[in-house]
Amino acid sequence: MRVLVQRVKNCEVWIDGKIASSVNAGLLLFHGSKTGDGEKSCEILADKVVNLRIFEDDREKMNLSALDTKAEIMVVSQFTLYADTSKGRRPAFTAAMEPKEAEKLYLKFVELVEASGLKTATGVFGAKMDIKLTNHGPVTIMLEHDV
Repeated sequence: MRVLVQRVKNCEVWIDGKIASSVNAGLLLFHGSKTGDGEKSCEILADKVVNLRIFEDDREKMNLSALDTKAEIMVVSQFTLYADTSKGRRPAFTAAMEPKEAEKLYLKFVELVEASGLKTATGVFGAKMDIKLTNHGPVTIMLEHDV
């Protein structure tokens, strides 16, 4: 399982020209599952995300977590995190989990992030979405857990 973490000043998910959801200062999480992933990866990565110390303290050091700063969190499904570009120029997505199973893990991951008590918003699984954000820092980190 992969989660691409971006620290943001704000983030909006647009579907069909309308805002579907938004958050203020916090994190944008792109979530992708591969064949064989399970709920254990959701648990480990959700805990890692809310406790990841990537927010600056008063000395401008990244010492604070989303929990410390009461960050808002946007979670968006992103099967393209498992793009394989090792051959040719067209990405292959053979490692990405089938949509039905991937949606279950995505929803489990969202549930676990919400359980932290932080304001959590989502995209719409499988929808074509436009993501508007202001990346803060910029800070972008890839998290991965293999079972």
